[in-house]
Order: sequence, then C-alpha cells, then structure tokens
Amino acid sequence: MKKIILGTRGSELALVQTRETANRLSAAHPELQVEQKIIKTTGDKRLDVSLSAPGSLEKGLFTKELEEALLRGEIHAAVHSLKDLPTELPPKLALGAILEREDDADCLASKHDGGWQGLPPGGIVATSSLRRKNQLLLLRPDLQTAEIRGNMGTRLRKLLESHTLDALILARAAINRLGPQLIPEGIRVTAIEEMLPAPGQGAIGIECLEDDAETLRILAAIHHEDTARCVNAERDFLKKLGGGCSLPLGTRAIIQDGKVHLRAALFQNGGIEWLTR
Repeated sequence: MKKIILGTRGSELALVQTRETANRLSAAHPELQVEQKIIKTTGDKRLDVSLSAPGSLEKGLFTKELEEALLRGEIHAAVHSLKDLPTELPPKLALGAILEREDDADCLASKHDGGWQGLPPGGIVATSSLRRKNQLLLLRPDLQTAEIRGNMGTRLRKLLESHTLDALILARAAINRLGPQLIPEGIRVTAIEEMLPAPGQGAIGIECLEDDAETLRILAAIHHEDTARCVNAERDFLKKLGGGCSLPLGTRAIIQDGKVHLRAALFQNGGIEWLTR
C-alpha cells in the first residue's frame, strides 16, 4: 500500500489526533502517503442532544458515519477518541491500533482559585457527562451543574462570557493535545485528582476492516501494547455492565509488576453504587 486514508471528525481535537496518527505512521513508514478525510458525525450535527441522556442516539453518536465510510471503502482507517467508541464494534470492523495514552485525568477550568474546593457555595459547573456530574456532587453536594456542548474552545468561551457559570470540566488529554494557549486569561485549570475518568479516556483508537491485512500491518507499527492492555480492561468492564457512553462509570487501569490493575466505580443514585479494585 502506497497511500492510507484516515477518516476523522472535523473538530479541532479530532484533527490534532489525526495529525498525531499521521505523523506516527509517516515515521514508521516513510514511503507511505497519508491523507485525511473529514466526516461529520451525528454528534457533531446534533448539538441539541444531551450527552448525559442521549437515548437512542447514544450508540455511535461520534463514530457511526466514520464506520459507514470504512464499510463503503471510502477510507482505510478511522481515528477515534477511544472513550467515544462503543465497546461493541459493527461486524467486519476491528481496532487495528491504540496509540500511547495521554494523561487520563479530568480537570476543572474555573474562574476561581483553589480547584473544586475553591468554588463558591452553590456554584454552577458545566458538564454534559453524568459520570463527571455525579462525582462532582459527591465532592461538593452544594454545587449545581449545567449542560454544555461544543468543542473545547467553544465551551471555554461560553464559560468566560457567562454571568452564571463558575467552571466547567475538561479532559486533561484534550488540553495537552490542543495546547495551554487555548485557555483564556483568567481561567485556572486544576486536575480533579479524586475523579475517575471514563473508560478509554485519553487514548486514540484506530478502527479498520478486520480482513484488511495490509492496513492492519501498517497500523501495527504504531500500536502501544501497554496502553491497549489497560484500555481494553476498562472497555471490557464497561461491556460486561452492558453500558454505553452515558453510563456513569469511572475506571482507571494501570500496569504494575506486569499485571493490569483496574479500579472502577459506578456513580449513580446520588452516590457510589459499588467500587472495585
């Protein structure tokens, strides 16, 4: 194969992740021509849909159109934020590679000093994630939450311009990939150490046809096995629960002494339903 076409969403973060994938492929295969094809997904079009309760739109909200392009042969591989990819892949598709994981932590972008502890009583924090909302309210039951959609720049602008919002929650991986220059002056960013991330958060997954031996061979060169072991453990745990992206499950897998250790908690009904290590 002399050329590979990578399918991607059109958001700034998706394009940065696709460039990272393309750069890794070019370094591994100098003779390879790497192109990208932007495909708009349902999640990009339906900004009216709540991510905490998307109902019938939940499955493949940010991935379905990319997968359809794969099956039609329009692209060779699709680049995903792994936390957006359903645990059940469509027939004929497979994960060809998982890149080395970025920081998986959640962060608070706030108008106030002191992280979540420094938010004013009854303050309002924007997030579309039920997992984040429930964990935040366990830390600070006095706080309120509000829905927010859009890319990271849009959400930060809404926070800065709002007269009611005090903070919003972001993924550290997105900040690291897009660069700290995206954070407006006057907004303080601190990690929420107490918060468990979503399964696969911070990792990039590359999907392709399961019988496309040449694309699988090319992708194998950029696959990071330790990351794959951890995120596969997290995704397998989510799959066993029968949940999708809206299930308020927090997970973090790490490798110690050659073994995968998983911590997971289900945050719903106003508390922690169960915790496992």
